[in-house]
Amino acid sequence: MAEPLIRLLLADDHPVVRAGLRAVLETEPGFIIVAEAATAEGAVTRAAEGDIDVVLMDLQFGKGMNGAEATAVITSRPGAPRVLIVTTYGTDADVVPAIEAGATGYLLKDAPPEDLAAAVRTAAAGRSALAPAVADRLMNRLRTPRAALTRREVEVLVLVAEGLSNQAVGRRLHLTEGTVKSHLAHVYAKLGVDSRTAAVVAATDLGLIRR
Repeated sequence: MAEPLIRLLLADDHPVVRAGLRAVLETEPGFIIVAEAATAEGAVTRAAEGDIDVVLMDLQFGKGMNGAEATAVITSRPGAPRVLIVTTYGTDADVVPAIEAGATGYLLKDAPPEDLAAAVRTAAAGRSALAPAVADRLMNRLRTPRAALTRREVEVLVLVAEGLSNQAVGRRLHLTEGTVKSHLAHVYAKLGVDSRTAAVVAATDLGLIRR
C-alpha cells in the first residue's frame, strides 16, 4: 500500500524562492504542493483549510505579520499542520522566537535539496528537523545559559543595534526607560561588557543578533 502524500504549503514573499522550492520538492516522491502564499497572513488563512500537512514558512515577509507570528497562529489550532521554517537567518533572535512559536523544524535556505526533502518528511512525522548550525546554537544555549539572552533582552539589543536610544527602545517595546536600562544591565553582565557598543559587537560575534 502506497504511503499517503505529504501535502505542502509554500509560504514566502519571493516568487523566485517559491519557484525554487517547488522545483526541488516536486521531484521528490510522496510530496504534493497544494498551495503557495506570498504573505504570512495568507499562509495562516490557507493553512486553516485542513488539507495541509507541512507549511514551509519564511521568517520575513516585509510589512505585516512575520513568519514566527504566523507560525504561532497556525500551530495554535486543533489538528494544525507542522511548520518548517526555511529562511536565510540563523541567529538566536530568529531561531528562538520561531521554535517558541511552535515550529517543528528550522532549515536554512542554503541547505542541499536532499536535506530539505528529509526535513519535510521529518516534520511531517512530527519530529524536530533542525539544520546542524541551528541545533548547535540551541545546544550551546543549554550548555552556557549565562551567555544566553532572554527573548526580551535580544529584542532590546536589536533595537539598540539600530541606533535607538533607551527612551526610543522603551516606546517601541512598550517598556519604561528604567526597564530598558535594567535589561541592558543584564545583557552587559551576561556578555561581560560595559557599553552599548560593546554589547552589540559581542552579541553579533556570538550570533545572537544579525550582522
